[in-house]
Amino acid sequence: MTTFDLGDFQKQISTQNVALPPVDKWDPDFCGDIDIQIKHDGSWFYMGTPIGRKSLVKLFASVLKREDDHYFLVTPVEKVGIQVEDVPFIITQWQKENGKLVLTTNTGQIILVSSENPIQIFADKKTGIYLPYALVHRNLWARLHQNVFYQLAELGEERVLDGKRHLMLESSDYHFSLGEL
Repeated sequence: MTTFDLGDFQKQISTQNVALPPVDKWDPDFCGDIDIQIKHDGSWFYMGTPIGRKSLVKLFASVLKREDDHYFLVTPVEKVGIQVEDVPFIITQWQKENGKLVLTTNTGQIILVSSENPIQIFADKKTGIYLPYALVHRNLWARLHQNVFYQLAELGEERVLDGKRHLMLESSDYHFSLGEL
């Protein structure tokens, strides 16, 4: 964990969000499925081959849209379906300073944990285990990488939530559970 200037991260988050295409406003005709798959570990594959260019993965991630439990790559004129084993992003890094938790995804997206970008517990679609996930943007979630989860768990405090013991953390005045104990 390194020291950082929260103001710089907030500027970077704002710039990152402005740079995202407005895919939530695009509703083109469905053009069929394409053989792109996002694996459980967050790696992207095309026709069974890993997509090695990080810039290409970032481009695809920027036009990713989720409708119900289906994922699509969207442009203003076409929408193609892709397969996602669990969620499209993995939280690979974290930092905390001045009581605020900042997470970074495997595609370099930065999230300030808050009520706008909450952490919630969901069942992993592949394993069925209940794990913490963070809302990245536009109804797209990221699962906390196991290492990040364990590191954050060390910071957590046991508290009672809805009559059950939970491991709780906070980011500024937003409180969240990493899971039931």
